[in-house]
Amino acid sequence: MEFLKKILGIVWIILALATAYFCIVQFGFPKLQTGHQEDLVFGLIIVFILTPIVSIGLGIFGYFALKGEYDESKM
Repeated sequence: MEFLKKILGIVWIILALATAYFCIVQFGFPKLQTGHQEDLVFGLIIVFILTPIVSIGLGIFGYFALKGEYDESKM
């Protein structure tokens, strides 16, 4: 089970990188380039608020899982 937790830690880190990529490249920058005010506000919220929260949260969770903080021996 501990090995599975470490593997899933790597998966969470990869998921954090993929989330950052898709939030910025697929959702954020295209909305910033349209020129409409509602798209600009949505793009700014995606790029500067939601992307860091989601990506950093997933990355930290994956780092702790990879480090072994969630092992049964630590509890």
